[in-house]
Amino acid sequence: MADGPVRDWVRVLHRVEDALLVAGLGGMILLASAQIVLRNLFQSGISWGDPVLRVLVLWLALLGALAAGRDDRHITIDFLPRALPPRVRVAVRGLTHGFTAAVSGVVAFHAGRLVLEDLGAGIPGIGAVPAWALEAILPVGFAVLAVRYAVRAAGCLRAAAAYGDRR
Repeated sequence: MADGPVRDWVRVLHRVEDALLVAGLGGMILLASAQIVLRNLFQSGISWGDPVLRVLVLWLALLGALAAGRDDRHITIDFLPRALPPRVRVAVRGLTHGFTAAVSGVVAFHAGRLVLEDLGAGIPGIGAVPAWALEAILPVGFAVLAVRYAVRAAGCLRAAAAYGDRR
């Protein structure tokens, strides 16, 4: 079975996500701190600093969503599911994950359209980096979220279907 190589690939993906989060957050803190020091002490700043910080916020938000999604730590309202019987609770969780996957897939599709439109139009971004490259995290991030939640939904629905067999 392909569990070993797939598991290894997923582990590498998680490490890359974590490394990008750490690097992005560290870079954002350093750049923001430099901007503050330069503005307050020298009445100057880095001309490209603020646009880069805005892009870093976008990237970190998506990377943070990916990290939260992989560990199933997104914000949820779980009052009603706690009151349900275990089998129904697992099924509802599967449906919720399926809905999350569907919404993420739709957002990924339309974000991909945006990126392709900006690529075709040659819209400038920051310096030599075009806008489409700065926006690329949107379709990629939401597509990964869609896949993760689709897999999680399928697992929950399989578990709910097999719940009665375990008794």
